[in-house]
Amino acid sequence: MMKTLNIVLIEPQIPQNTGNISRTCAVTGAKLHLVRPLGFEVTDKNLKRAGLDYWDELDITYYESTDDFFRLNEGYFFYFTTKGKNIYSDASYPGNSYLIFGREDRGLPESLLHENPGRCMRIPMRPELRSLNLSNSVAVAVYEVLRQWGFPGLVPINN
Repeated sequence: MMKTLNIVLIEPQIPQNTGNISRTCAVTGAKLHLVRPLGFEVTDKNLKRAGLDYWDELDITYYESTDDFFRLNEGYFFYFTTKGKNIYSDASYPGNSYLIFGREDRGLPESLLHENPGRCMRIPMRPELRSLNLSNSVAVAVYEVLRQWGFPGLVPINN
């Protein structure tokens, strides 16, 4: 069975972050799910510039709301948050995993975190600092999942 990695951005606000995440998804084969409202127009030049010439390689789906997303998808949901009690690299990610990230300015809705404490993942960082940049957090998480899966479909290092 083919494993599918899904990246979900709930109400992203900064086009450059979403553009960088789009590029990460394109080069790794991950699917991107964008949940509205977005803080920018998808035609925004900064979004396109960050995704560069990979935009046509991206598998992207848009949703009108968080409820819409959950109604239309099923799989294994992991919620990335600075409030998570589980270290992201300690989790085992099965096929059809969804890595869910919140807004840059306020993260994921508290209700999702309270309803899913065992699936709330944290990337370790210094306690006096707020958080990593969203696109960096997505890249860290994506490559951990792909490492666990043996980097399927990606070109290995040539010696």
